[in-house]
Amino acid sequence: MKKTNQLLLLFCLRLMELTAQTEPQILVQPYLQDAEPNSIVIMWETTSGEESTVEWGTTEKLGKKTSGKAEDINFSESRVHIVKLEGLKRFTEYYYRVKTGKAKSDIYQFRTPPFSSDEESFNIVAMSDMQYDSQHPNKFSEIVNQGILQYLEKEHGGKLPDNLAMVMIPGDLVSSGSKYYQWKEHFFDPAQKLFAEVPVYPVLGNHEKNSVFYFKYFSLPENGTPAFAEHWWYKDYGNTRIIGLNSNEGYRDLREQYEWLEQVLADTEKNDDIDFVFAQLHHPHKSELWIPGEEESTGKVVKMLEAFSTKTGKPSVHFFGHTHGYSRGQSRDHKHLWINVASAGGAIDNWGEFEGRDYDEFTVTQDEYGFVMVEIDGNRSDPKFTIKRISQGNNVKSRQNELRDSITIWRLEKKPDAPAVVFPTKNEKVLEEFVTLKAGEFSSPLGDAFHAAAHWQVSQTQDFEKLDLDSWKQFENWYYKENRQKEDDLTDEKTKRLQSNTTYYWRVRYRDQNLNWSDWSETASFKTK
Repeated sequence: MKKTNQLLLLFCLRLMELTAQTEPQILVQPYLQDAEPNSIVIMWETTSGEESTVEWGTTEKLGKKTSGKAEDINFSESRVHIVKLEGLKRFTEYYYRVKTGKAKSDIYQFRTPPFSSDEESFNIVAMSDMQYDSQHPNKFSEIVNQGILQYLEKEHGGKLPDNLAMVMIPGDLVSSGSKYYQWKEHFFDPAQKLFAEVPVYPVLGNHEKNSVFYFKYFSLPENGTPAFAEHWWYKDYGNTRIIGLNSNEGYRDLREQYEWLEQVLADTEKNDDIDFVFAQLHHPHKSELWIPGEEESTGKVVKMLEAFSTKTGKPSVHFFGHTHGYSRGQSRDHKHLWINVASAGGAIDNWGEFEGRDYDEFTVTQDEYGFVMVEIDGNRSDPKFTIKRISQGNNVKSRQNELRDSITIWRLEKKPDAPAVVFPTKNEKVLEEFVTLKAGEFSSPLGDAFHAAAHWQVSQTQDFEKLDLDSWKQFENWYYKENRQKEDDLTDEKTKRLQSNTTYYWRVRYRDQNLNWSDWSETASFKTK
């Protein structure tokens, strides 16, 4: 009798074990997609099971249920679940959990976006190239959990969805997009706490390899060219339009993508509710740390954004990665920023490791891990945004959420005063081979503005159509760990060797740290010996 009872107990335990094995288990914890003021998409992955249920409400009691669909992911029993919640209220906090069979997630929160007319301020994180590095396998987890989450807690306190609106990722989420296991282990698991409460918006990098897994795992806005769904798209949040682009081979030169971008920018021009445009794509147009990573096609996008910003007065940014380090640059003649937001995990491109170049556009380049915070002020009377580079250092010097760079850009123009010409002025005869031009001190109606750049031109004609000197200098130029502009006050400039017995005309303009140019100075002249 005793032996029979033991056998029965073993049978029951084995049956329970087999049953447990067949019950769905959550593989990828819930994450947020495609948020709108009145809707949001919630996704997760399970080992099996067709049930796709989200329980949700405005309190932790939840109370409402919405069902969605389950899709195959890897020719196995695993399923990716997609549920769209609709009928939500704008800029409102909600609680939710997901359910497939007996498998339930924890309860998480999210906040719906505001309407563009709500004048709400908000924050965005931009980071890229978190692909797995076997030498530092936990780096992406550190960037998210000790970096982003701790930074927001320290700076703002309170709940994560109140402090962060979205996460932008310009490519290279995993080392190889065609390897199924990497999506869970290397991308979703390390960022679980972040993606469960803040929507994530990636674009394709070269490491995704245009994999079917990328398109299975993400539900991005379907407002791109219909034949290229989710390759390019846009998303509005408050007063900012986010544009996602595909800079990979096979897509970077497609006429359809540029025609679509041209139309989106034309629509944005007419939309008075949009103050700023942030585009993200993977490849850089120029890269100080890694020239082989540059793509000429990105330059076409940059020119389109520059032209848009100058025509409309709406500042723009293009965020990128591919080069594993941080860079911040700015276009000379346009209110447009160039921001490399890497590396969030991929091996650092260290100074001197690859061919590099000191480009005029870039003022800061750092071979460090980190992420970028973008703080957007929705004040309709004077909107602005601030870019902050938060660094985790590198293998030589560790940093713990250290602010390493910052710039603020206003929507409205705030011109500095036009500089005064000091020397030479009225056709003075200059005896030196190289003339040192001198202008007056920087001044601005804004009390906290300072002298951040100077643009000098010398010509033999007063219309400056053909230039003998066209020099643009910025107040800092951090290249190879050295500030090459140190101690340059930007109020003088030495010309190259000029022709003898020739009359020249010159002028200068000044820029403040917020990318506002002054008008040109008066035109002065001098004559060489």
